[in-house]
Amino acid sequence: MEFSSKLLENAVHEIAQLPGIGKRTALRLALHLLKQPEEHVHELASSIVRLREKVIFCKQCHNLSDMPLCEICASPKRNHSLLCVVEDIRDVMAIENTSQYHGLYHVLGGVISPMEGVGPQDLTIPSLLEKVKLGGVSEIIFALSATMESDTTNYYIYKQLESFGIKTSTIARGIPVGDELEYTDQITLGRSLLARIPFEASLSKS
Repeated sequence: MEFSSKLLENAVHEIAQLPGIGKRTALRLALHLLKQPEEHVHELASSIVRLREKVIFCKQCHNLSDMPLCEICASPKRNHSLLCVVEDIRDVMAIENTSQYHGLYHVLGGVISPMEGVGPQDLTIPSLLEKVKLGGVSEIIFALSATMESDTTNYYIYKQLESFGIKTSTIARGIPVGDELEYTDQITLGRSLLARIPFEASLSKS
């Protein structure tokens, strides 16, 4: 791809680093930006810089937040004894969109995957166990996607929690195997949460 402007070439190169964006799409986006009012482009650039510099992880649930404690964890209207374990922040957003869950979350930051070199120590499992040790949690809901790696992660955490005698459940498998929560429609996901089953029962079916 030949460029008449080095600045345009640099912009296309940087935009193409984004996931799912190829060189042709990057060029189209860069040319689009050149047609926009200068103040709009400055605001876009500024919002991206602020995103990178200001957004942090909630110290309690590891969700993205503008403050040390995210709005969900800080809300007195949430059920603080109910903890929903998810893989990443996109799953929090998917579940929140159902309006069927009113507890708190714990974002693992991934799932156990030996093939990809991800072990329990690479996730936020230790802080989850620490929450349980401190007391106040009556139920933990496993809401990971229906994959082998997720099932392995669920079972690992379940075994770590056994000695605490805490109630554990998992979302009902109305979600097809291999599907990710963020791509599941809101009605199906909401029903899966409401129809959750004891985790032990899911083991007998696997």
